[in-house]
Amino acid sequence: MPLAFSQLEDSQPSLEHIFHPRSVAIVGTLSDPAYVGWLQGAGYRGSIYPVNPSFSEFLGLRAYPSIRDVPGPIDYVISCLPARLLPQLIEDCGQKGVRVIQLFTARMAETGESDRIEMERDIVGRARRQGIRVIGPNCMGIFYPEGGLSFVFGAPRESGSEGCLSQSGGNASELVWDGSQRGIRFSKVVSYGNAADLNECDFLEYFIQDRRTTVIAAYIEGVKEGRRFLNLLRQAAAAKPVVILKGGRTAAGAEAVASHTASLAGTEAVWEALVRQTGSIAVDSLEEMADVLLAFSCMARPEGRRVACIGGGGGGSVYAADECERVGLIVPRLPSEMKQEIKSFAPETWLLINNPVDVSVTGSPDVLFRTARLVAAWDGVDFLITMAAPVWRLDRVRVMADFFRAIDAYMEIATTLKRPMAVVVPEANVPEDWKWQGIMEGQRKLIEAGFPVYPSLSRAARAVSRVLQYRGRLPAQAEV
Repeated sequence: MPLAFSQLEDSQPSLEHIFHPRSVAIVGTLSDPAYVGWLQGAGYRGSIYPVNPSFSEFLGLRAYPSIRDVPGPIDYVISCLPARLLPQLIEDCGQKGVRVIQLFTARMAETGESDRIEMERDIVGRARRQGIRVIGPNCMGIFYPEGGLSFVFGAPRESGSEGCLSQSGGNASELVWDGSQRGIRFSKVVSYGNAADLNECDFLEYFIQDRRTTVIAAYIEGVKEGRRFLNLLRQAAAAKPVVILKGGRTAAGAEAVASHTASLAGTEAVWEALVRQTGSIAVDSLEEMADVLLAFSCMARPEGRRVACIGGGGGGSVYAADECERVGLIVPRLPSEMKQEIKSFAPETWLLINNPVDVSVTGSPDVLFRTARLVAAWDGVDFLITMAAPVWRLDRVRVMADFFRAIDAYMEIATTLKRPMAVVVPEANVPEDWKWQGIMEGQRKLIEAGFPVYPSLSRAARAVSRVLQYRGRLPAQAEV
């Protein structure tokens, strides 16, 4: 059973109570499972009350005509009502002692229409007078796997250490879903939409204090309290990594932001200066945000920026060296004494073997893996990026065995030598069933073993460089 409000310690962050409702009421449309189904699927252990006068039962639960008809106490309300019905809902919630209303309800200030802007202000004012906090409007609300709160079907129930605040519900859902497929687990995710009451500062302040959150991700379109946000962002980045994706950095993006969450986006130059000043990590896409979160959560911290790239082809090895150095990493050449050792088991090709380790030169898998073990044990590198196989090499069913042999070898090397390692596995966007199924199985094996998996070397290198940048082990002028 979730903790009751009275059971929460005073030392907890000020918004802790919103994540521990004893009961949740979903008010409005029940045309599809949506929130009721999400809560049931996430294993929420409190009471769930569907509220809609047109239903007497929904998904096995008794439904009620109004909030006032619910027999028990209600802590948290999710509104799916049209905006015009919210004043009555808030009055009813006040009478029931509701503490939090999450407004999935949209078409308010984000429309830009003066009457809708005034309606949003009026609704928040009514809620505050009743002692009710508002999340939204125009938002998905809370994903908290430990407490069984969710807005994504099929999301993992396991809790993790990544926290996220997102102005966009769609982006929050995508990050939770895509991240879960790659092994990322979240402590809590909050989609807060228009931020008419609780805003990005409130949630950022919460995540700074939240002991279960060790990395903070944020998708921000606009900021309500600029100075407070700057101060909090500086505090947050000093305490734990903060990974930020800013929406509305271009003129077209800023225009889209205004119609999405009624926010003022700000200029790209101002935003970049703010990120630099605070020590947070700016990313350019949701994909990159997931990449960086993955490096923080699933990869041991490299002690430096020297990398060994293992398993690419000829041109791929050239590209690997370029991509790594472009983002501030160092690709050291192999020392002469190691080359002599390689000569003992690769007498025909040892002169051509170097870092990056090129599979077209090493030839047999045995030579590749023996070389990889030597390189991984070398104190001249700090971490590995291994490539399980370029997709063009997986041209025959029997070659898939070599793909899995490479995965097993790299996992064993990284584990026994305790080397931080990112693994590149090609995306499974191929037509042959045996091929995409094999690629997916290889990814699954690595993810379940706790290794960060990337679809390209450039994405792996860029993600690790962000980690090193935060740790102060990457020059500030490096282009990442």
